[in-house]
Amino acid sequence: MAGELESLESCLERYIPPQDLTEVKRILYGGETRKLSLPAAALSSAQERDFELQGYGFDAAPEQLRRPRIVRVGLVQNKIPLPTDTAVAVQVAALHRRIEEIVEVAAMCGVNIICFQEAWRKLRIEEKMEMYSIDRIVLREDYSTYYMEGNTGHPVFQTQFGTIAVNICFGRHHPLNWLMYSLNGAEIIFNPSATIGTLSESLWPIEARNAAIANHCFTCPINRVGTEYYKNAFTSGDGGKAHHDLGHFYGSSYVAAPDGSRTPGLSRTRDGLLVVEMDLNLCRQVSDKWNFKSRISL
Repeated sequence: MAGELESLESCLERYIPPQDLTEVKRILYGGETRKLSLPAAALSSAQERDFELQGYGFDAAPEQLRRPRIVRVGLVQNKIPLPTDTAVAVQVAALHRRIEEIVEVAAMCGVNIICFQEAWRKLRIEEKMEMYSIDRIVLREDYSTYYMEGNTGHPVFQTQFGTIAVNICFGRHHPLNWLMYSLNGAEIIFNPSATIGTLSESLWPIEARNAAIANHCFTCPINRVGTEYYKNAFTSGDGGKAHHDLGHFYGSSYVAAPDGSRTPGLSRTRDGLLVVEMDLNLCRQVSDKWNFKSRISL
């Protein structure tokens, strides 16, 4: 079953000799990210509430004239808590309770900006609990088809913790989306998604990381997790046979940095919160480095 593999990282750690594992991770993930020391209360709460909690940090080189610009982001991946044939109001209430549990732990960890997966209500960026929340995401109010072109351009949002953008789900397949957000000033681009293994899992570790490198920014791809079974079979409008589930949503949320490094991914099978601390000066440092090399080559 697609959902039986816990994570790529657990597989590597299980089968690769310890003396080789560090070098393998360097090749796969670039420079090693700093492991965050998260509060014991947060780790205990995550364990009690049965979701994964991981924390990593990206550092920039010290500068003489600019102070570090430190921000902590939180990426939330989750499955639906109850069976799909449960009454809708009961499902919604259970989902809200689950997200509240994870947000409480994010607050314990000092998260400044938290982002949920795709289709978590509608697009709204708001400030609460001393933390910006990116939620309520849909592609468009017109549901004649789910994937339609946007009509708002590529907006970015200036916050006290940096300039952010939201490249929703399918938009990660289009390099110009990432580019336009970056040209408009985004330092952190979130990519809330809901995608299944047979559709795009082999692309998942590459696209957002490539975007971070090419556009000198941090990228945060977040995916749904779990397999959702529906009693009544349905079709996906692609000519295929009717089925009872869409496939396995493989989680694996991570953060990539402009220097090409990235964090390990969250689980493929469990709810999780990924807390990442980043120095936004790294965006400018990488941009300056490559612009300097470009001038030299010319």
